[in-house]
Amino acid sequence: MRFPEFTGEWATKSINDLATVVGGGTPDTTIGSYWNGNIQWFTPSEIGKDKYVAFSQRTISNKGLNNSSAKLLPPQTILLSTRATVGECSIAIDECTTNQGFQSLIANKNVSVDFLYYLIQTKRKELIKKACGSTFLEISVNEIRKIRVNVPSIQEQEKIAGLLSLIDERIATQNKIIEKYESLIQAVIYQKKTDGIRMGDWQKTELSKVLQERNEKNINGYDVCSVSVSQGVVNQIEYLGRSFAAKETSHYNVVKYGDIVYTKSPTGDFPYGIVKRSCIKDGVAVSPLYGVYMPANDHIGVILHFYFMQPNNASNYLHPLIQKGAKNTINITNRRFLENSIPLPKTENEALCIANALKTIQKKIDTEKGLLQSYEKEKEYLLCRMFI
Repeated sequence: MRFPEFTGEWATKSINDLATVVGGGTPDTTIGSYWNGNIQWFTPSEIGKDKYVAFSQRTISNKGLNNSSAKLLPPQTILLSTRATVGECSIAIDECTTNQGFQSLIANKNVSVDFLYYLIQTKRKELIKKACGSTFLEISVNEIRKIRVNVPSIQEQEKIAGLLSLIDERIATQNKIIEKYESLIQAVIYQKKTDGIRMGDWQKTELSKVLQERNEKNINGYDVCSVSVSQGVVNQIEYLGRSFAAKETSHYNVVKYGDIVYTKSPTGDFPYGIVKRSCIKDGVAVSPLYGVYMPANDHIGVILHFYFMQPNNASNYLHPLIQKGAKNTINITNRRFLENSIPLPKTENEALCIANALKTIQKKIDTEKGLLQSYEKEKEYLLCRMFI
């Protein structure tokens, strides 16, 4: 797939022909004067989320730069992750320094920086294939330099990169739209709770009064699901690409539509586990390590789902109930989970009104996420078709 005004063969080059590949370096972390300066020092975890990166979580000083193997990089340098998240890349807007966790590609005059950025994305599978390591993947600078690519004229490069940049901008806008709606959900819960407590329409309610444990085992052989922060209760194979369930799952817990599921595994911003409502219409099964609860009514279940979506709410509720065991494992029984309180509406009408509002916002979020997936698939398709 090409723009009609361009013809002719693309030239075969290596990455080394197109860019200077600069290795990393890290100042001594025990010397305070080497850090907290005005030079950006990105880590691999900060690369790949967005096309451009401007501000790093840590910075180094000129003293740290001059007393280490770190090198100062010019603006518009491509930062390519070479450890763990091999192949992820971003473009540094301003000056920054090298890091041992990535290689830096300084494009030469024969290639557009934006085109090279997208070209690297088409080679990620090859980069991962050439990486090695038992604890985590890592690819050497020499392997990067040898990667073969096909490159058109600079004019065609800029045309291709311009189109893909427009799609990236739309994806970024779409992500912001979704974030705004997600923030709105939390704002609704916070405002309703604050106003309700002030006016006496809400009260502290022990979860044992609105939730009842579902003691039903998977004797009917339901599909096994996992529970994630972003997806909630989701089919394990569809979400993880394979099943991690035991061969025999009759002892697994059954989850019905609207049930509340508590996972006891720490993850990210949820150090004591996550709480989610199942939106799957049919019955499913989950690990016997999960707690499964039937809400008194569906609108209370909806409010609990969105309430515990906020990390602070989940931590504040679970922290007094949890006992940490050996190797930082979480010890809490299914019954113990119900023994704390949160603010909830006193009347069913109030709960129903709030639940309907939250479900309406969530429906809009789902629609916007569908659009986001369409834009991402469009970009993926163009990356496959526009690069020879």
